[in-house]
Amino acid sequence: MGKTSINIAIFASGSGTNAQAILDYFKGNKLVDIKCIYSNNPAAYALTRGKKFGIKTKSFTKEDFYKSPAILAHLKNNQIDLIILAGFMWLVPTQLVKNFTLLNIHPALLPNYGGKGMYGHFVHEAVIKNKEQQSGITIHYVNNQYDKGSIITQVTCPVAPNDTADSLAAKIHMLEHKHYPETILKVVEKLLSESN
Repeated sequence: MGKTSINIAIFASGSGTNAQAILDYFKGNKLVDIKCIYSNNPAAYALTRGKKFGIKTKSFTKEDFYKSPAILAHLKNNQIDLIILAGFMWLVPTQLVKNFTLLNIHPALLPNYGGKGMYGHFVHEAVIKNKEQQSGITIHYVNNQYDKGSIITQVTCPVAPNDTADSLAAKIHMLEHKHYPETILKVVEKLLSESN
């Protein structure tokens, strides 16, 4: 007998709008059990969002994440199958990459505008500075390098001549909140079919 549902952990560093979109999308879905929201920032609003949904939350230090087995043990104790990075800014250590399937979303069309330091407004400012005609999102698997995991899907949007980093960010957020949960569901279905 294979699995009937997939246990998910969400990692977020900030306000957690993507985490919110994922929580809303999977509410009542029997294929997914969101077990915990983790953050490297104890003040992250993403943790508050999790608590409002009755989901366990956990914050951790750099020491916990990179030098201690505590996070790996916590994930295994919760029988996590899939880790979703939703605005999580740290490079994931190899021990997590080896043990779990991880997904991330990037606010640009990789391989362009990726790598260390390329997140949030830094990405949108660079896209506008280079007068790109389109930007978008990339949803990809995670390996032990920033933004280098294999790409699952990309969705584009036009960059208007009068766009600012803020207006482009608003377009990108709309794409993220629609397409990230849908792509997670496809990966969940794939994991379930592989387990059977």
